[in-house]
Amino acid sequence: MAAVFLPAPLSDLLPIHLLDLAAEHAAYQTELDAAWRDTVQQAAFIQGPAVGKFAAELGAHLGGAHVVPCANGTDALTLALLSLALPPGTEVIVPAFTYVATLEAAALLGLRPVLVDVLPDTFNIDPAAVRAALTPRTGAVVAVHLFGQCADLEVLTNICQAAGVALMEDNAQALGAIFTFASGRTAYAGTVGEVGTTSFFPSKNLGCLGDGGALLTRDAARASLLQQLANHGQSQKYYHQRIGLNSRLDTLQAALLRVKLRHLPAVQAARQAVAARYDAALHGAAGLQIPARDPRSSHVFHQYTLTVKGGDRRDALQAHLQAHGIPSAIYYPLPVQQQPAYAYLGYQMGGFPVAERLCKQVLSLPVHPGLTAEQVEFIAAAVKAF
Repeated sequence: MAAVFLPAPLSDLLPIHLLDLAAEHAAYQTELDAAWRDTVQQAAFIQGPAVGKFAAELGAHLGGAHVVPCANGTDALTLALLSLALPPGTEVIVPAFTYVATLEAAALLGLRPVLVDVLPDTFNIDPAAVRAALTPRTGAVVAVHLFGQCADLEVLTNICQAAGVALMEDNAQALGAIFTFASGRTAYAGTVGEVGTTSFFPSKNLGCLGDGGALLTRDAARASLLQQLANHGQSQKYYHQRIGLNSRLDTLQAALLRVKLRHLPAVQAARQAVAARYDAALHGAAGLQIPARDPRSSHVFHQYTLTVKGGDRRDALQAHLQAHGIPSAIYYPLPVQQQPAYAYLGYQMGGFPVAERLCKQVLSLPVHPGLTAEQVEFIAAAVKAF
């Protein structure tokens, strides 16, 4: 490991944060404070007016989609599957490289997650593997838009339509990404399939100051159903048409999200600028692959994830960066089929070689609006010096 060249005095560069929400919020703290005060004064803490306003504003931001807020991203996945009314035991195809919530929602409803491998460049679900996994028991395919760019929505849409199964989008990491179809039509991630989901966990590009989530659809009837399911299965208080959940976005979180939504384009542009600096600085570095871009999808860089090739080099690189005051993260260190909770699915190691390899090779660098050009240069120099 070589010494790291310092492009500026170290005291000017540190600390470096993996995510710096305090700095991001400071840029519009006055607006957040006003939203908090207004909510407290109105005292409508559950289903207050800010919830509906936020849903309408996010829907407009996403090209006219219907938005149904809920309590968190995992609830959103559960409600999305509930809305499909799949019989117990129905198979739901999910990528083998994802956060466990994608499987969890299906398992909780008595559905059977069916894992398929992912693409080695974009890390998104492999459409060919989806096609091969279809059976008469398949009820849905969940396309996870990982790290900030869309899965192949064109091919996945065609596969699902031909098979008569629902396409669901887990859009927790790619809110605002845009996919361009061969016809030239564009669509926001989460608005193409029967139903999309997202999370407002604080670390997300659009994150609240607590927990929150939402469902996305272009179908007004499905939006009405989702609203019912998220509110104890009722459209009228005390009259319950369906079995549902108590899953609501708090008024305070909605009010704060309205502020943050106004700043989301600038936040995403800043993340993309940081990613472009990393690209330029790390291009051609031996033993590394910088994030691939699908030319049909914009990338909003929820994560900037390197692939570190060769043995235990990923873990050694992470330790090297930490020694220089540079945080990093591994998403995800353990393949989902190795999680004890999902041993009942019967999968063995070796069945998903790309996902299994990525769990040993991926490393995410800091990417947030507060990173300076000098900090990015310092991080890239540390990576290349390894």
